[in-house]
Amino acid sequence: MLVRTHSWNLSPKEAVALQRRLAGQVITEDRLGRVRFVAGVDVGFEEQGKITRAAVVVLQLADLSLVEQVVARRPTHFPYIPGLLSFRECPTVLAALEKLTVTPNLLLCDGQGIAHPRRFGIACHLGVLTGLPSIGVAKTRLTGQHGPAPDERGGWTPLADKGETIGAVLRTRLKVRPVFISIGHRISLLTAIQYVMACTTRYRLPETTRLADKLASGSKKKRA
Repeated sequence: MLVRTHSWNLSPKEAVALQRRLAGQVITEDRLGRVRFVAGVDVGFEEQGKITRAAVVVLQLADLSLVEQVVARRPTHFPYIPGLLSFRECPTVLAALEKLTVTPNLLLCDGQGIAHPRRFGIACHLGVLTGLPSIGVAKTRLTGQHGPAPDERGGWTPLADKGETIGAVLRTRLKVRPVFISIGHRISLLTAIQYVMACTTRYRLPETTRLADKLASGSKKKRA
């Protein structure tokens, strides 16, 4: 897998400036071919946050069977700052992705895509650096406003910020809290919703996210 990179030794001010610059490289339309393998990405922390633990699981889309799973651990260097957590997590996620022997066609990231104050959450960051289509699948809202999601499986309502649709509030199961879906890179919102639902079985979270979350361990996790 060919991965672009940049310096991770940045101040918070420099990280914000880089987010704004890289946000212009995000592609918000479908630029993906056949999707055979989907990957879930999640991050946990060990030793009171001193060690970042990134987990990636690769599933076959057709039957959601497990193809490969990897874990990477690296010292945590960037502080916990809401909205900049991809700078804390991405270096270890990239290390995990580079360990894969099967290249996924689509990343489902536990966190935000463009549903972010600067339109550049972790799903965008990973998508731009790897060139892979990516989707943000978040458990909670970071920014934006929305109405109630329809109480039906697959029902959704737009998540909007400053007059712009930045994501979807998606009901994956009846009578269960919705999840927050947003474009990461090289995919449209409607297609992102379709793939999230294709990866979802009887649980609230898609299998990609659910299995990656388990692999990332039970440590307390923070998201951007």
